[in-house]
Amino acid sequence: MENTLSTEPKVRISAPVIALAMYAIASGYLMSLIPLMLTHYGLDTSLASWLASSFYAGLLLGALAIEPLVTRLGHRNGFVWCLGTLITTIAIMPAIPDASVWLLARFVAGVAVAGVFVVVESWLLHGNEADRAKRVGLYMGAFYGGSSLGQLCLGFVGVHGVMPFVAIFTALLFAVGVLLLIKSDQPSSAEITPLSFKQITKLNHAAIMGCIVSGLTLGAVYGLMPLELIQRGIAHQHLGGLMALVILGAMAVQPLIPMLSRYLSRTLLMALFCLLGVAAISLTLSFAGLYALGAGLFLLGMALFALYPVAINLACDNLDAHYIVSATQIMLFSYSLGSVAGPIIADGFILREQGLMGYLFTCLLATSIYMLIASIKLKSKAKGVYG
Repeated sequence: MENTLSTEPKVRISAPVIALAMYAIASGYLMSLIPLMLTHYGLDTSLASWLASSFYAGLLLGALAIEPLVTRLGHRNGFVWCLGTLITTIAIMPAIPDASVWLLARFVAGVAVAGVFVVVESWLLHGNEADRAKRVGLYMGAFYGGSSLGQLCLGFVGVHGVMPFVAIFTALLFAVGVLLLIKSDQPSSAEITPLSFKQITKLNHAAIMGCIVSGLTLGAVYGLMPLELIQRGIAHQHLGGLMALVILGAMAVQPLIPMLSRYLSRTLLMALFCLLGVAAISLTLSFAGLYALGAGLFLLGMALFALYPVAINLACDNLDAHYIVSATQIMLFSYSLGSVAGPIIADGFILREQGLMGYLFTCLLATSIYMLIASIKLKSKAKGVYG
């Protein structure tokens, strides 16, 4: 699989990035809003976990099945179709406040969101290979920044009445408008070719492992970190600020990834970020106090949220442009597998002395060892070829 894009001009990517940011604002708000509005619509609060599971099941299915949509409609129209489907699933929820309807709506929403991720990632990974790390960093920054703003909507817009849905619809419709009105280069749908099973097995194993571990850790952080902080005796008024530090760490690391990628192999880079996460967790376990915990969570956010963009770049290194959509689909599927399994596995650690931090420490330490070994093997192989 030889890269043929090194001499291509830079592509215009403002439309997908802005649209993704608007989607992230709406999604960040909606994900936090759903558990809070269940009682308002006469639904049991226990439905929240099932709604989350239904959404991730849809994400998992969508990661496998979305490629034909992109091939047929193209990236721009595929993005618009996914956003339109998502808007429809959200509109159904307040109109029909029934548990089974909401579960189905969230499942379909998960499929649509998988389409959003595959479209945007493959869109930004096309073009000059030297600029891929920078474009993926921009993508991750737009996504996490939008998600953070979406969280703030809980206070600014509220959780009751029709205004939350008006705000969410406005953000998503704005995203659709950006895609339709702003000119942006997109890959030709004729360039999209699915990977065979044999080719999938030849994808970089460290990249696949990085995506799985990213899902294992981030799925657990999203689902269980607030509970972990409460068990540590953190007051409720500090929860939002501490969780925000994790997201701020995620945003802060994105500009560093393309810079470090110039000097370090991506496998070694993932190993170092895992070690940064191990150090961050050690900080939270070794020192008492809110400031040490906040610093540790900020560094942990940097470590955890660096894995996926580095891994997906590694997966597409030297990969022919025709296979990029299929490769990003495989990476999203790997991440989804991890995100589904992560909270389940981590739940067994919650009642132990070190809690969620012990789970994250184990995952990151094991992954750092794996990545270091893979990096050494890669370096030895390169020496054998060129030395």
